[in-house]
Amino acid sequence: MSSFWLQHQIGLVLFLLGLNLIALSNRRWFRRVEHVPQPSVWPKLSVLVPARNEEDNISSCLTSLVGQEYSDFEVMVLDDDSSDGTAALVQAMAAQDSRVVYRRGAALPEGWWGKHWACQQLAEQAHGDWLLFVDADTVFAPGALRAFVSAGVAEQADLLSVVPQEVLGSWGERLVLPFFLWANLTFLPLGVAYRLKKPQLSFAVGQVMLFRRSAYEQIGGHAAVRSNVVDDLALAQQVKAAGLRWRLMNGAGVVRCRMYRNFAQVWRGLGKNMFAAFGYNRLVFLFIWLWMLLMTFEPLIVLGFWAAGVPLAGLSVGLAGAAAALLWLTFFISYGSLGFPRWLTAFYPLTVVLNVAVAFSSWWNTVRGTALWKGRTVNPPQG
Repeated sequence: MSSFWLQHQIGLVLFLLGLNLIALSNRRWFRRVEHVPQPSVWPKLSVLVPARNEEDNISSCLTSLVGQEYSDFEVMVLDDDSSDGTAALVQAMAAQDSRVVYRRGAALPEGWWGKHWACQQLAEQAHGDWLLFVDADTVFAPGALRAFVSAGVAEQADLLSVVPQEVLGSWGERLVLPFFLWANLTFLPLGVAYRLKKPQLSFAVGQVMLFRRSAYEQIGGHAAVRSNVVDDLALAQQVKAAGLRWRLMNGAGVVRCRMYRNFAQVWRGLGKNMFAAFGYNRLVFLFIWLWMLLMTFEPLIVLGFWAAGVPLAGLSVGLAGAAAALLWLTFFISYGSLGFPRWLTAFYPLTVVLNVAVAFSSWWNTVRGTALWKGRTVNPPQG
């Protein structure tokens, strides 16, 4: 039995060493979006903003967009049946700047998610050679559009997903939100993912997604993922499945986003996605999250027992310490790449616990059909 536990600890340390190698390699591949050469010709760009009950965010978003240093672009906003002042704010901005176009969304068809339907309508009415989908809670530096298009052209990308600087205001945001970006920069080796054609080796952030229009139309647009709640991930997989080129870049210098304002919003917002991100596969979902708990807390429990003087038959304190340090190091590396305060890495066990809680809440509410988002039911998948 002691041999089993020792081998188990060695295996865990080797696994965590592998994660650190991925995190370190991604420091090279997860490049800043503004650090690319500019094209000789600037293509027509359509900036597409789906908006549902965004009166707290839409003015800041649009103000930052109309202030862009880009020669030929339009900003189209589709009001997705808002019940607040979103429409009036957009219409006022459109009256002041002809580049801003207001559209009222059509009724939501059966089988569609609201945001997906809004994005599809926007794309069908857009005039640009490139389509930039952005969330209404994003704010852009003056050179952002030039940086995005430059990167898309330089990388010959069919889909360029840009990760914004995620603004963390409350403790709920600080402790929960960095996790999903940490997980992708720690478990997904971008250098390998770019070379292999497997759709599963992809990741995208729906807050900023730049499509070459021909590629968007080739994969069927948002209609192809109309019933998939995790549309950004699904679209990236569609791009790879079609043999097209996908890239992920760091936009911390040019775009910021505050997704949620408190812990309750974080819980609801992430809760609608977490189970869906695993394709509603219960076994994979359960294995991943239980492994996450074991990887995080087994080394800490061993160290705690050792500190308390409890006998540790067959267990190595040194290997437990190495495992705990290596897992913390993955957070330290990734948080630095993402622009999160590195002092937050001291709370990584709490971050893991809270995300596990959100994940299982997501599973429970999805299978019960009780999840809600922006006034609409997040229905569980059929079959």
